[in-house]
Amino acid sequence: MEVNVQFKKGVLELCCLFLIHKKDQYGYELAQHVSQYVEVAEGAIYPVLRRLVKEGYCDTYLKESTEGPSRKYYQLTVKGEMYMTELMFEWKDFVSNVNRLFVEGGEQIG
Repeated sequence: MEVNVQFKKGVLELCCLFLIHKKDQYGYELAQHVSQYVEVAEGAIYPVLRRLVKEGYCDTYLKESTEGPSRKYYQLTVKGEMYMTELMFEWKDFVSNVNRLFVEGGEQIG
């Protein structure tokens, strides 16, 4: 089932922040990890990453690679950590409220 594109864009930002929080990652690696959970084209990750850097939520650094040229790694800033925490609370609240609406409407969840 294809998920609405606008819905997916919002979730991608949170997924990227969360995965970078767990471990600094380069773009392709991040795209691979996200795609294990959310169906997404690899190219969709890069605009999200550029925006996260532009807004000060992530920094980048180059790291040598044994498999070719240096790779650009992304790491969270303190501002990014705070933003990720805020988004996670909003996400959990959002999902909880939508699930409550479904349950109260007689839908089985899970």
